[in-house]
Amino acid sequence: MRKIKYKKGRKVQTKLLEYTGIHQETLAELQLFVYDSNDLTEFNDFKVSQLEKCIDVSKNNWLNLHGLNDESIIESIGDFLKVDNFMLSDVVNTTKRSKLEEYQDVIFFNIKSILPVENSDNIQVEQISFLLKKEILVSFQEKRSDFFMHVRERIRTHSGLVRDKKSDYLLYLLLDAVMENFYITLENEENRVEALINLTKTNTQLQILEKIEKHRDNFNFLKRSIIPLRDSLFSIKSMREDNVFNVIEDDTFSFFSRLHQKSIELLEQIEYDLLSLESATNFYFSTQNQKLNEVMKTLTVVSVFFMPLTFVVGVYGMNFDNMPELHWKYGYFVILACMFVLLLGMIYYFKKKKWY
Repeated sequence: MRKIKYKKGRKVQTKLLEYTGIHQETLAELQLFVYDSNDLTEFNDFKVSQLEKCIDVSKNNWLNLHGLNDESIIESIGDFLKVDNFMLSDVVNTTKRSKLEEYQDVIFFNIKSILPVENSDNIQVEQISFLLKKEILVSFQEKRSDFFMHVRERIRTHSGLVRDKKSDYLLYLLLDAVMENFYITLENEENRVEALINLTKTNTQLQILEKIEKHRDNFNFLKRSIIPLRDSLFSIKSMREDNVFNVIEDDTFSFFSRLHQKSIELLEQIEYDLLSLESATNFYFSTQNQKLNEVMKTLTVVSVFFMPLTFVVGVYGMNFDNMPELHWKYGYFVILACMFVLLLGMIYYFKKKKWY
């Protein structure tokens, strides 16, 4: 089972493109949308050699790449957009944290897409990167997925504002789609944690504590993934205030502010869930202590029951000659009867005091 944590960033040369992810066998596929409010052209099985011919700078262009193991395709895209290799190296280096960079007339944005693994407590991570240039947006995915299916349908059916807005609005929609995965993962974790908390009330096995710690690790990983995203979204605000970067339109900044607010809400919910797990841990140990106390109470009551009986046995076990009960015909039976009556009396007294 793969441990969920951030890997230490590999020291990859900035001029060398080297894919560091796990989807090494995924074949690279390109898809291009060229659209405006009146027209749409969709290119499937697109070839990178067709960039010059098919890109129309008078319209919006969305180029999506599945699979990052073919460095030559990424280099060709970088050459077409006139993007330096240090940005492209961050596209293929999946060990880097989420971040936002602006360089000349290009915005680079990468984000971790997180989804739960079905029938498992693990979560899967995929890095998605974006390059935004005036009228052109390029998205890079490690593998084929359905994250952006509804965005494609909105473009095809001309629903919403996507066809009427620029490529910066499309970036907002794609980021929003990726952030929805955080909500899905968080909801899945919360459902599992809720079932786990209910289980702690009836089960004190050690595996329960192990599951609690596993979900705590998952929540902390989500938190570490969202914090740099929150910071990146907040930094977009400074771009607007500087008023020197025109890739994002003025009327689109409010949409990115919504994403920033979503990231804050996610972090607040994660903090609440971590507190719930802390409460579950405390309840688990309290239950263990209570169970131990009940055992100790039972053992104490049993030992107290036998203390006077042991005293009586000890007295009559001294074998002095001047003990008349030793030579009495009914002495044995009388002592047994007295011990039995003494035991019943103690049981009645303890029961009346509700000591057990």
